[in-house]
Amino acid sequence: MCGIVGIVGWQPVSERLVDALKRLEYRGYDSAGVATITDGALHRRRSEGKLINLETRLKEEPLSGTIGIAHTRWATHGAPTEGNAHPHFTDGVAVVHNGIIENFAELKNELGVGAEFQTETDTEVVAHLLARHRREGMGRGEAVHTMLKRVRGAYALAILFEDDPSTIMAARNGPPLAIGHGNGEMFLGSDAIALAPFTNEITYLMDGDWAIVGRTGAQIFDFDGRPVERARQTSKASASLATKGSHRHFMEKEIHEQPEVIAHALAHYIDFADNRADTVAGLDFARIPSLAISACGTAYFAGLIGKYWFERYARLPVEIDVASEFRYRDIPLSPQSAALFISQSGETADTLASLRYCKELGLKIGAVVNVGDSTIAREADAVFPILAGSEIGVASTKAFTCQLAVLASLAIGAAKARGTVSEDEGQALVRNLAEMPRIMGHVLNSIQSKIELLARDLSKCDHVLYLGRGTSFPLAMEGALKLKEISYIHAEGYAAGELKHGPIALIDQNMPVIVIAPHDRFFYKTLSNMEEVAARGGRIILITDEKGAAASNRDTMHTIVLPAVDEIIAPMIFSLPIQLLAYHTAILMGTDVDQPRNLAKSVTVE
Repeated sequence: MCGIVGIVGWQPVSERLVDALKRLEYRGYDSAGVATITDGALHRRRSEGKLINLETRLKEEPLSGTIGIAHTRWATHGAPTEGNAHPHFTDGVAVVHNGIIENFAELKNELGVGAEFQTETDTEVVAHLLARHRREGMGRGEAVHTMLKRVRGAYALAILFEDDPSTIMAARNGPPLAIGHGNGEMFLGSDAIALAPFTNEITYLMDGDWAIVGRTGAQIFDFDGRPVERARQTSKASASLATKGSHRHFMEKEIHEQPEVIAHALAHYIDFADNRADTVAGLDFARIPSLAISACGTAYFAGLIGKYWFERYARLPVEIDVASEFRYRDIPLSPQSAALFISQSGETADTLASLRYCKELGLKIGAVVNVGDSTIAREADAVFPILAGSEIGVASTKAFTCQLAVLASLAIGAAKARGTVSEDEGQALVRNLAEMPRIMGHVLNSIQSKIELLARDLSKCDHVLYLGRGTSFPLAMEGALKLKEISYIHAEGYAAGELKHGPIALIDQNMPVIVIAPHDRFFYKTLSNMEEVAARGGRIILITDEKGAAASNRDTMHTIVLPAVDEIIAPMIFSLPIQLLAYHTAILMGTDVDQPRNLAKSVTVE
């Protein structure tokens, strides 16, 4: 989602602000802007679209100034135009904002006809409130504190006052915001990645905090205005900007990194020498009666697959829902149970809200995250890192399979702790996991040409169905999500057994149906559903394994054949063709693969 950067320095800051914004591009955005104070006056440059447009603008109209704030905007209120781009200016106040001001309409009406609004955004009310409080004679800190008491919603804010060229004001309630400590200069950023070139000494603001950031340090206050101390920590974020290497897109690079990063993830959870997966400290799976899982988007589909594993191998009942619904269902959760939250960024607003809901009920909290110092990780009782490395492409690939690898490891560890698998069975499961990186590498090298050929046909279609059973059902939904989010082709994933309960009405000779069917205990039932598609003229694309291909005996539009593997690793192996298919189809459609329209990598508002 939106990105914030601020610098209070001793040398011109505009170029460094834009460089820092580049490190936040992965979050998704549709406009950008920079503001500095120069010769006692606020100045800004803004542009629609990519940061290259802002850079061009700055070359034509440079900004000097040793203090500044910058922003990449993902539109919520108002179109993604230059006029709606941040920073917003009002009477000597400049504001950048991540989040949503929920009561902006009420505040706008209260401000009345005397306030001239220049944008369609919710953020502008913040600038107008601050300007009004200053006119009423309040000091800068008092104006900020009073404004924060009036606004409701989610926000990370960075504020410049024209009459103070030495201070940035900051506030957080929801979206993350970090203060970076430098040598004679200080920094603000939406995350440690943005600040990595400047400093690795980071202080994260907590919800309700606001701060006064000067060149030599920061004063932090809680929501009631009391001075507070927040821990300073050393960030491990890399100062080097991620590059695509020899690949055309970050998504392609990240697809091909999966064998390596999954090997790293598995090494954290299993002992390859003894073929053992021990329960990682933090959650006592032997004692909990049930497990709740919640996540959003692709992470939710990982959780659905994890549900199959925990229930099958560990005999542990699992309650799961998308995070945006989870906490509103009034689920009767026992304090003796545990909850597991999955998020690549560790900042997903709905997932964080669900975590806090479970924490209030007294449940032990586990976090499956890629960012170890994220808010979700910091608030959990146990952290299970997926160790995928930075994922820049908005469409998750390696984070998804690493989430699955970690969930599989935890499920095996839970099964051992609960005594639901024998020692031999547990070791066999671990041996299968250990084989996964090698098999993934083989698959990636062997199916490229077939996938590219299939993508040519798929790129000419308007609608696609995905079908699967067992763990292949969530994988079908993930395949449909990947295709629609980067190629913009409408796609839906269904449980194959639900075909006759509605989706079969869509089947005709123009409808491609992608059937995900490893030769598992569900294979022949899935095969029956495939025959129902064929009987109605549907164009079948079968993704199966060697055994499945031999048993299907059916002419298809395309058949992708993968190695035969154990059920526990099939979701990771079968995720590769659906990722590559979405990727190559999107290339043929000419879309922005890494930053598809309207999407954000880190969704920090509900």
